[in-house]
Amino acid sequence: MQGLTAIPGVKVGHASDFEALTGCTVVLCEKGAVAGVDIRGGATGTEEMDVMSPFHITTHVHAVVFAGGSAFGLEAASGVRRYLERKGVGFATSDAVVPIVPCAILYDLGIGKASARPTREMGETAAVAAHGGAVEEGAVGAGTGATVGKALGMKNAMKGGVGTYTVELPNGVRVSALVVVNAAGDVIDPSTGRIVAGARKTPQSREFANSAELMKRRGATGGLKRENTTLAVVATNARLDKVQATKVAQMSHHGLVRAISPVHTSMDGDLAIALSCGELPAPVDALGVAAGEAVAAAIVRAVKAARGMGGVPGLAG
Repeated sequence: MQGLTAIPGVKVGHASDFEALTGCTVVLCEKGAVAGVDIRGGATGTEEMDVMSPFHITTHVHAVVFAGGSAFGLEAASGVRRYLERKGVGFATSDAVVPIVPCAILYDLGIGKASARPTREMGETAAVAAHGGAVEEGAVGAGTGATVGKALGMKNAMKGGVGTYTVELPNGVRVSALVVVNAAGDVIDPSTGRIVAGARKTPQSREFANSAELMKRRGATGGLKRENTTLAVVATNARLDKVQATKVAQMSHHGLVRAISPVHTSMDGDLAIALSCGELPAPVDALGVAAGEAVAAAIVRAVKAARGMGGVPGLAG
């Protein structure tokens, strides 16, 4: 199975509002996962990121939530915590079990209805829907309102979305990525170096303007707004501690560099989370290399699977 659910113990669920064009995606690891995070963008919106620090008392996370709605979408994580609490999943304290649920958001208020955002109920719906089968890709879940290539504004942009991919290593080790692509820049196919989705020269054209070149010609921002993000979660069935998981999260950003241009700008909230959900031995640097490959492939898959919505065209029609 190609995708994040190729890792045993990992489930993925989406909740989508196709009228308002927003949603959330939940990654459940109910048995707990050792986690690390690396944030490279300058426009992040997050909560519970510190729990993944090697210096934090918690040893595992129990879910990761990606949501639209800008900062309002952080509310979706509360629904996932409520769902996990009912199941008795979480960090055991002397008085209660507390689910550990990091959450990151993307900005999708410029498409669909800006007044509609992912709620606690939507987060719970996505958690209930989470399963271990094939992950739906494209403009669903947190990727429902995702867009790419916004250097010339939304009228010249294209649809982003959710993509997922697995890289196989020897001895049964797997590294899988799920990415929500809402980038300011263009998506590049690493195998050809060509833009596959991004800023178009005119609203009617499929000829690309090249966002990186626009930025160089037009100054510091190239006309971009601080309303973009690519969110990645990488999971493996190899055994990692928090320091090693953090290194894999760092190296997984190589996939963003290969497949998005420009990337890690002050207008993007790019981040990557790595989850260790197994006990197989594997060199951490090999896992990091595989993570970069999986992330790059997932980014390309996300835009290729995305349907046009809200007047923004997609590669899938």
